[in-house]
Amino acid sequence: MNAMVIPEMSKRLLAEFVGTFWLVFGGCGSAMFAAGYLSTPTLGAGAPVHLGIGFTGVALAFGLAVLTMAYAVGHVSGAHFNPAVTLGVTIAKRFAWKDVPGYVGAQVVGGLAAGGALWAISRGRDGFDATGNMAANGYAENSPGGYSLMAVLCAEILLTMFFVYVILGVTHESAPTGFAPLAIGLCLTLIHLISIPISNTSVNPARSTAVAFFNGDGAPGQLWLFWLAPLLGAAIAGATFHLITGVDRRDRDITGAVVAQDVVVPEGVDPDAPRVTRGL
Repeated sequence: MNAMVIPEMSKRLLAEFVGTFWLVFGGCGSAMFAAGYLSTPTLGAGAPVHLGIGFTGVALAFGLAVLTMAYAVGHVSGAHFNPAVTLGVTIAKRFAWKDVPGYVGAQVVGGLAAGGALWAISRGRDGFDATGNMAANGYAENSPGGYSLMAVLCAEILLTMFFVYVILGVTHESAPTGFAPLAIGLCLTLIHLISIPISNTSVNPARSTAVAFFNGDGAPGQLWLFWLAPLLGAAIAGATFHLITGVDRRDRDITGAVVAQDVVVPEGVDPDAPRVTRGL
């Protein structure tokens, strides 16, 4: 069996940065640019046609973003991409407390970088106003469906709790090998199908922070809820998973692990030599 090693912290943080960037860029970008797109017919060709992806498409975009990055860099960092996930798996004793600040920092910075990229791209369209149009989360007057603070608080706590339950469950050793990202991505899709009308769906403080300040329109002032609720939901899941399932996997960290020879070129091997092509 090949020996496994945990990648350097710098590599893990970069993976969290890139993964969170892609989550925000793909998910919020789909909501901003593609959710309600109308075609522009030529003169005399009839009425505009709705070509947008709608709530279902946006929900799928968020799920696909997590799924693809979990497969791409999950072996490097564990594919948290979310401060609530990092807290939940840490409370479940599946991640080291000493690594939490670095992970959360990388996630927030990655999200903000994606928010800035979306803001810059959106300005390339004449007449675009970022205020209120950056897929920010909100409650009351800033909720898509007008849901109250308490309704949004309850929804975000419950949805994040179940999201972390799924993550803790599918990373168990008896779960089908290699299918964890698929289950996690589909879970996030389901969460968005439920809650886009309620809060625009957070369950991720980094995602909420990423666009709140570019969005304005009350989003920065409501950001506190989209830190409090996901973190609380994740903490509940992390503290109760073993009580509900009877499964205690504190010996299996949700951290990156790669084959040792993929980290360091073996002695005597020329790293610049042509690679041998192997058949599938």
